Amino acid sequence: MKKLFGTDGIRGVAGQSPLDPATIHAVGLALAHHLGDSPRVLIGQDTRESSAWIAAALTGGLTTGGATVESAGIVPTPAVAHLARAHGFAAGIVISASHNPWRDNGIKLFGSDGYKLPDAIELDIEDEIFRRLESPTDNGQRTTDNSLPIDESGRAEYVRYLLEAVPGLSLDGRRIVIDCANGAASAVAPEVFAALNANGGGEVVLSHISANGRNINESCGALHPEIVAAEVVAQHAAMGITFDGDADRALFADEHGKVVNGDAVLLLAARDLAARGMLANNIVVATTMSNMGLEAALKRSGIGMLRAPVGDKYVLEEMRGAGAALGGEQSGHIIFSGRSTTGDGLLTALLLLDIVHRSGQTLAELTADLKTFPQVIVNVRVREKRPLDQIPTVAAAIAAAEAGLADSGRVVIRYSGTEALARVMIEAESEALMHLHANTIADAIRAELGTKIG
Repeated sequence: MKKLFGTDGIRGVAGQSPLDPATIHAVGLALAHHLGDSPRVLIGQDTRESSAWIAAALTGGLTTGGATVESAGIVPTPAVAHLARAHGFAAGIVISASHNPWRDNGIKLFGSDGYKLPDAIELDIEDEIFRRLESPTDNGQRTTDNSLPIDESGRAEYVRYLLEAVPGLSLDGRRIVIDCANGAASAVAPEVFAALNANGGGEVVLSHISANGRNINESCGALHPEIVAAEVVAQHAAMGITFDGDADRALFADEHGKVVNGDAVLLLAARDLAARGMLANNIVVATTMSNMGLEAALKRSGIGMLRAPVGDKYVLEEMRGAGAALGGEQSGHIIFSGRSTTGDGLLTALLLLDIVHRSGQTLAELTADLKTFPQVIVNVRVREKRPLDQIPTVAAAIAAAEAGLADSGRVVIRYSGTEALARVMIEAESEALMHLHANTIADAIRAELGTKIG
């Protein structure tokens, strides 16, 4: 079982284990060793104030291990995946903690093919990291940035790649509100949407594009989609788009200020691809967290749905195994096979705009028939992640919920792969039963594993 890597790389509080200088340096050394002789590695980062020194410490380990490092600067996570694949880098690395608070940070690893590394490879790298920490040959305190100068052409290339995905896309005179979460999208979205405006008539209202190192995701972005939804109403806009800190996911708001999540995007994209004969095997890959309403709506359109564990890398693994062209998460990670190797919020936004443009309908009209079951998610902060089925009181509460809901709901309990949280998700026709079972299970977990105060 992995100890450092979660569902989306290594993540924690910047400066504390596992994101202390010694461990970060060991990560660089271990990765360089795994990649072989004289590998070229690309590093990108988000806007957190810790990203620069983490990139420098990581670069020190990589170069000590014989790697040559190039920097893409502040770019979205999918930009690194795209550039690593397009230019023959042995690996791509992103310094980001995605939607987490600014004090957190993380390290995401991509292979030369642009895909996130499989669990087995992460485990091998993790084993070497621990060996190097136990028997250090270097003090791991190097913070000099040995990377090559930031290559602005890489960012420009990514912008061209996005625009080429939707040739001739027009805003059709619409006003669009965009929330960049004071994150990596701030470095790219203004240029992308300015180019769309130049294609023909519309207005783009940009917000949260003034990153200061500490305001990423702060009361903005995909973690708070209600912010862009309210702004859509205030601005009398046609649509809102909101990204997370590293812009690998996007959520939306329709013209009425209703939040449109990843489930709705999957539905619209699946129907559009199916209508054009481009939905391979006529299936969509979602996750255990996707609403039963999505499955029902897809079924009405003659489209099947598979469920993968939470995490866009696991969605992608299921997609590749099933030969699916489309997959994603309720949280807004959407993957279009053949176009991208990971979730890409900006690409998703452009492709959704293209669907709206070609349909001649509004976003509210396109999503009107998606009827979702009431769903609640209760997050419980935990001090450890013990198997829940081995804790009698928790197992009993889960069993009672499953029996009580039967075919009229779902129970999904899991640990977060990026935070010290247990997530309790209940979906049910009855809101009263939904809240009752969610709170009962959450209380049982809190009593056994909750963090202590004082």
